[in-house]
Amino acid sequence: MLDDSSIANPAEEAAQRALDTVYKCIREQKNFRLEAGAGAGKTYSLVKALQYIIEDQGKNLLRHNQRVACISYTNVATDEITSRTDRHPAVHSSTIHSFCWSLIKGFQPFLMLKLPEIRGWPERLEEIGEIGQMRVEYETGHRRIDIESSTVSLGHNDVLTLMVFLMDKPKFRNIFTSRYPILFIDEYQDTNNAFAASITEHFVKTCKGPLIGLFGDSWQKIYGDGCGLIEHENLVFIGKEANFRSVKTIVDVLNKIRPELPQEVKDPDSVGSVIIYHTNTWRGNRRTDGHWKGDLPISVAHDYLEDVRKLLESDDWDFSPKKTKILMLTHKMLASEQNYSGIANAFQNSESYINKEDTHIAYLVDTLEPMCIAYQNGRYGEMFSVPGAGTLRINSIDEKSKWAREMDELLELRETGTIGQVIDYLGNIKRPRLPDSVRETEIELINSSPEEIGTSQRLTQINNLRNVSYQEIIALSQFINEHTPFSTKHGVKGVEFENVLVVLGRGWNLYNWNQFLEWSQQGIPNNKAGTFERNRNLFYVCCSRSIKRLALLFTQELSDTALLTLTEWFGEENICSLTI
Repeated sequence: MLDDSSIANPAEEAAQRALDTVYKCIREQKNFRLEAGAGAGKTYSLVKALQYIIEDQGKNLLRHNQRVACISYTNVATDEITSRTDRHPAVHSSTIHSFCWSLIKGFQPFLMLKLPEIRGWPERLEEIGEIGQMRVEYETGHRRIDIESSTVSLGHNDVLTLMVFLMDKPKFRNIFTSRYPILFIDEYQDTNNAFAASITEHFVKTCKGPLIGLFGDSWQKIYGDGCGLIEHENLVFIGKEANFRSVKTIVDVLNKIRPELPQEVKDPDSVGSVIIYHTNTWRGNRRTDGHWKGDLPISVAHDYLEDVRKLLESDDWDFSPKKTKILMLTHKMLASEQNYSGIANAFQNSESYINKEDTHIAYLVDTLEPMCIAYQNGRYGEMFSVPGAGTLRINSIDEKSKWAREMDELLELRETGTIGQVIDYLGNIKRPRLPDSVRETEIELINSSPEEIGTSQRLTQINNLRNVSYQEIIALSQFINEHTPFSTKHGVKGVEFENVLVVLGRGWNLYNWNQFLEWSQQGIPNNKAGTFERNRNLFYVCCSRSIKRLALLFTQELSDTALLTLTEWFGEENICSLTI
């Protein structure tokens, strides 16, 4: 038996009770679901369960050429589990897509047979006619047909769809079980719906197949394609009633929001703060457009946020990025608050600029900005070590002076010019050299008529981007590189901060906080459970990121019923009507 050390506090006692039940399920070969709320230490329990299996069954598993499969959803999570189990050969830690591909890739004839049944593939396959002896591959996750190499490349979702097709075959399920007699799924609530249903139908329901262990939290399912809560009479429910993250002040609130899974704190004497600010006393005209209905005008919402920041700073909040996160719903709101709305408006899809999928944005943020900052600070060696910066060759004093003069001019243009002016200047001085992809797009833009630009989304975006102030690139770069305290609500799942300020307004038709709070008080209308859970889960995730201090600012107008819900959860003494 593993040494789980001496019990020292209520959270550890609760965690140990849950872990003991996990061990019992493993010994008795019972499928289980560990529901670990925010801050409960879900990954710790998962690793402990793997270590228990390694110690108890590791040698026997290897002797039979078997392993424990542990599916995670990111490479970072996979690497963490691999590291914390000391890369033991009895544990196969993998992302869900890689794991499924490792199982199905040997069934080539079946894959080619079923591929035409997947949406989008019939049209692609018709273009090449006879598919003959083509081989199915999975590498980049992008669909592609290569005639020369006779290969068909799958998209990410294709792998899961084909896995579900094969799960219907008893022979395949036997192969699955013989290789992996134990299957753990990390963050189970984010599992693909069809794959989760297949696992439940063929393994959990029948009690035939691998031992299933689910680790996660259904209340932290905030992405659209996840399965959410998985329940079955053959799944032993284990609630991990611990919170190692937050002080008691915050955990008390979380327990009122979620009484079904009460949490014990690590330090019962820990003290923090929670406060709710609402804007109901504002007497101007609120927004009526689309899914912004009931929210403050942008400029007024900004003023309220500034006032809240001042109030919190006077109460010892440190708004440096390492200490505090300000959570907003959409990238449009973030762009407005951080002064890069021109960039946001230039792109139809926020992922294009936030994830640096656009080559112009990637070059400016990853190469030019680090070079300029290094030059400003006199760190010339660092400047030319930036990827894409090129090699500095100075053969004379005049050349050195010319180089410095050009950089000084670039810095001035960076402060006063547009993105297009900076790009054009770099194209002229050729130091640093523009990437081929950027130069080719610029040439194509010059050679295209207004009509041609208007019919191309890519050229339209770049054309609009060129007219934006370069100052917005500086602001965007600071946000992307986490030099500001701002983030989207969806972007902080799984992380924690000393202080959290959540701005709860409109802007996305999937979220309506006043409605959610009313339904929490009055009951959920028929056929609205999914809508309620989507809002509830994101609200819970936001409120549970804080270690010590939590503040909520509602820019959306709240009804008396909604305020009653907040009063019951947070306490009347912590509700503040804010007037500016």
